[in-house]
Amino acid sequence: MPKTGGSALPIVKIYADGACSGNPGPGGWGAILRAPVAGTEKQLSGSEKNTTNNRMELMAVIGALEALKVPCLVEVVTDSRYVANAFRLDWIGKWQRNGWKTASGQPVKNIELWRRLLAAAEPHTIVWTWIRGHAGHPENGRADRLAVAARLRIVENS
Repeated sequence: MPKTGGSALPIVKIYADGACSGNPGPGGWGAILRAPVAGTEKQLSGSEKNTTNNRMELMAVIGALEALKVPCLVEVVTDSRYVANAFRLDWIGKWQRNGWKTASGQPVKNIELWRRLLAAAEPHTIVWTWIRGHAGHPENGRADRLAVAARLRIVENS
């Protein structure tokens, strides 16, 4: 396990999900942060009036990572291949080396969120885990319910 200043990094597990009604449309994101050694858990959520599902998937991870106050050893669990594969398959490294262009030469979508995610991830050691969505994973289900509730709140308040 990585060490900082002679002590082990705190371990945090993040479960993140996004939801959108229409694409684009009103969207929400939800995240659960669990520190098993400390025995703590925190739920976060947010929403946007006119967004996409991919943006909400990104915001769920960004919101969770930005909530961490110290460098941590993090496992991010997501049902978004878009987010997980950007790191697991090093799409993000390729995009950066190509001047934020995709393999087909197109500008990377959501570049401002990818940059924000990179900044939020920088102090941490992260393992990216993809899981199938809506497949009975309890924490993924909870993150999805947080995202849907956030989306519904923004619809009701519009």
